[in-house]
Amino acid sequence: MQLGMIGLGRMGANIVRRLMKAGHECVVYDRDPKPGAALASEGAVVAADLADLVSKLKAPRAIWVMLPAGEITEATLAELAALVQPGDTLIDGGNAFWKDDVRRGQELAEKGLHYLDIGTSGGVHGLERGYCLMVGGDKASFDRLEPIFKVLAPGKGEIPTSRHREGRNPASEQGYLHCGPVGAGHFVKMVHNGIEYGMMQAFAEGFDLLRNASAKDGLPPEYGFDFDVAEIAEVWRRGSVVTSWLLDLTAEALAADEELSAYTGHVSDSGEGRWTVQAAVETATPAEVLTSSLYTRFRSRKDHTFAEKVLSAMRAGFGGHVEPKKP
Repeated sequence: MQLGMIGLGRMGANIVRRLMKAGHECVVYDRDPKPGAALASEGAVVAADLADLVSKLKAPRAIWVMLPAGEITEATLAELAALVQPGDTLIDGGNAFWKDDVRRGQELAEKGLHYLDIGTSGGVHGLERGYCLMVGGDKASFDRLEPIFKVLAPGKGEIPTSRHREGRNPASEQGYLHCGPVGAGHFVKMVHNGIEYGMMQAFAEGFDLLRNASAKDGLPPEYGFDFDVAEIAEVWRRGSVVTSWLLDLTAEALAADEELSAYTGHVSDSGEGRWTVQAAVETATPAEVLTSSLYTRFRSRKDHTFAEKVLSAMRAGFGGHVEPKKP
C-alpha cells in the first residue's frame, strides 16, 4: 500500500522504515529536510511540501500526521483538508486530545473526508518492537488500511494468547485494535498513558524505598540493609509479577549508573496525564493513583528525590525524553 507521512521525528521516521521494510511505499515530508534525505536513501519518496505530497499519492489517499499535539497539528490538518479529495483519509497518530478528534472528524466528514485518530505506543523502539495501535474512526477506513496496521503492530511474538479468548477479535492479539468511532483511539491512548504514569510512580517509589533502606540513616543497625538496587531490578525481571518493559528500562538504567547521576529528577508530563484526570472528574470515576502520580510530577519540578530520577530514566528509555536544561 501507499502512505503519506508528515513529521519525521523519533516515531514518524521509524514508522516509515517499518512500513518500507514490509514493501509498502511511503511519501514523506518534514520541514527539516535532513530526516527526509535519510529516508530517501532507504527508498522513501520525499515531497517538497504538503501539496507535493498530496500530488504524489494515488486516490484514495491515506496521509498520516505525526506531529506534536496542538497548533502545528491543527494547521497541518487544515491545510491538507484543502488539498485532498473526498474519499481520502487523514490520520493523526500523535498524542492529541480526543475531544479535538471529535471536532475534526465532524469537520472533515462535511467535506467527504475520512479521519482516523490513532493512539500510538512504542516510543523510540518501535522500529524493532513494533507499535501498539489504538484506532478510532469509521470502520471502513480502518478495514482499508488494516494491512498497514498489521505491519506496524508487533504481532503475537512470544506472548501467549490469554485464556478464554475463543471467538474474540484476533487483531488485539497482534497489537492493534479498532476501538470505536472518531476520538476513541486517542481516548484509549490517554487512559493508557495515565496508567503508565501510575506504574512508573509505583516503580519509582519502590526503588526509592530500597535505596533509603540501604542508607541506614536514622535506622537501628539491624534494620538497615545494603541493597544493590540494580541487581534487585534485574531479578524482578525474571518471573516476578511486576515484570514489564518499564522494569526492563529501569534495570538497564540502574545497571549503567546506580545513582542515576545523569538525571536531576525534573519530570515533565505530556498532557495526557492531565486529560486522564480530567476525564476521571467528568465521569465521576475514582482515579487516586493516576491523579497522585500526576501531582508528583508537578512536585518534582521543585523538589527532586531519587524516585524522580527513576522516573526520568524510564522516560528517557522508552521515549527519548530529556529533562529540560537548567536555566
